[in-house]
Amino acid sequence: MSDDRELNHEYDGIKEYDNPLPNWWLVTFFATIIFAFIYWMHYEIAGGPTLDQELAVAMKEIETRQAHAPKELTTDEVYAEIAADQGRLQAAAGNFQAKCAACHGPKLEGMIGPNLTDSFWLHGDGSYHEIAVVIREGIPEKGMPPWQELMKESEIAELTAYIHSMKGSNPPNAKAPEGAEVK
Repeated sequence: MSDDRELNHEYDGIKEYDNPLPNWWLVTFFATIIFAFIYWMHYEIAGGPTLDQELAVAMKEIETRQAHAPKELTTDEVYAEIAADQGRLQAAAGNFQAKCAACHGPKLEGMIGPNLTDSFWLHGDGSYHEIAVVIREGIPEKGMPPWQELMKESEIAELTAYIHSMKGSNPPNAKAPEGAEVK
């Protein structure tokens, strides 16, 4: 290189050169110094918010969002109301056929997945709440995907009520009981 200056340092056959730093490196270096100075001025001199103040603002925003968020459909009374509404149960049955019947069978009798009509449960106790948790979170180690990102909360509630309403229906060719019996 023509602009390299060889210094009079040599060790083990290695010669030292005095090469200038690349311009992009110098620009980045000086930009970080300028940013650090402005950052320091903002927080130390100009009175920028402290971490505690930023946390307080973020927590207030979270509380506001939670206060205005729709309430989850988790009470047994709400599930019982859904189960009493035949229109919603029919919609849930269609949703079950589209998303769940491949593993649990068209009549919930169990195929790859367990039988959902008997009183034996592998995950949870068969209550509304436990059925909804399994639908939302899935059982990934058994191949059941979590549905909370793919279904609305109202669809999960309807599906929960539908599955719960089919308990004891004794469909033909039902899969043998699996899990613990829940009475």
